[in-house]
Amino acid sequence: ESSEAAGRNQPLKPEKPKWKSEVPLTDGQLRSKRDEFWDTAPAFEGRKEIWDALKAAAYALETGDHSLAQAIIDGANISLPHGTLMDSYDELGNRYQLPVYVLSAPTNLIEDISESEAGGDSENQSPGLEIPIKFRISSSNKDLKLYVRTTDTVLKLKKRICDEMGIEPQRQRWFFAGRLLGDKLRVEDAKIPKSYVVQVIVSPEIGDKTT
Repeated sequence: ESSEAAGRNQPLKPEKPKWKSEVPLTDGQLRSKRDEFWDTAPAFEGRKEIWDALKAAAYALETGDHSLAQAIIDGANISLPHGTLMDSYDELGNRYQLPVYVLSAPTNLIEDISESEAGGDSENQSPGLEIPIKFRISSSNKDLKLYVRTTDTVLKLKKRICDEMGIEPQRQRWFFAGRLLGDKLRVEDAKIPKSYVVQVIVSPEIGDKTT
């Protein structure tokens, strides 16, 4: 049965799974659950590079970048028998199952009040500290050093990298200490110390057929 399923492959469906959490989760709790899954699942079974590809594809799909998610799946030779990331196989026939909470937020997600309040306050109060951070750009072998403010969001800084190097924000995926950094995250919330290196993975331009 599993080998039959492993042989089938369907295109990735663009729809995100809809689900409701039994106990309502805050955004922070959802992130913690996801981090815990991605930290532990690869330790038990399967191949790390496949888990990494599934994680990147899940993030791309959730942020609405369906074509990138499909490209990541194809590039890693992952088969999707049902067209969803919840159940997949690698080319060796190993099975990988993702829980629904890493693919989409529940319909009853609670917004973190403290975070939104803090966000509002800090914008009115201080412009934040200025610190140097290095960015290691995957598409070139160069490190880019920028002076950033601790209250700057990841998206704002992606736009600065775009100004410097012409890499559109939607093609940038930021990783620090093995963690993917979301666009709304601020430098201080990501806890990036000064002079540390942030990995910037650049996805190919649409229509750029690099295999």
